[in-house]
Amino acid sequence: MKIKDCMENNVWYLKPENTIQECAKLMSEKHIGCVPVCDDSNSIVGLVTDRDVILRCIACDKDCKTTKISEIMTTDICYCNSDVEIEEAKKIMSDNQIRRVPVVNNENKIVGIITLGDLAKNNNTSSSDVLEDICKCNEKNAE
Repeated sequence: MKIKDCMENNVWYLKPENTIQECAKLMSEKHIGCVPVCDDSNSIVGLVTDRDVILRCIACDKDCKTTKISEIMTTDICYCNSDVEIEEAKKIMSDNQIRRVPVVNNENKIVGIITLGDLAKNNNTSSSDVLEDICKCNEKNAE
């Protein structure tokens, strides 16, 4: 099965100049836990999760109304192409201990997002191994 067959096509995204408050409101209104950040050509340049808002904004006493999401977004993001097999998304999630992967087309424009939930709903093979890999402590951090 290809990623494009089970990914979420309706992706809400913001620009780097949007504020953290705008991002948090979008997350709340759309019931989503992460927001891709795209440039003017819709190429992905970052990702903001609800955890980023808490740890990189609230915990650091940043002003949510004025601070740009570019200050808290993750820029070293993992993503996959919509035409690859679903096993690629599983590998990315497992290897990087993440639950959401932005999906891009051949021009590197955002076209969707695939989550652990999407894998569980749309794939006959078990997603429990992926979940186990995501939840493992990173052995390097344990040393």
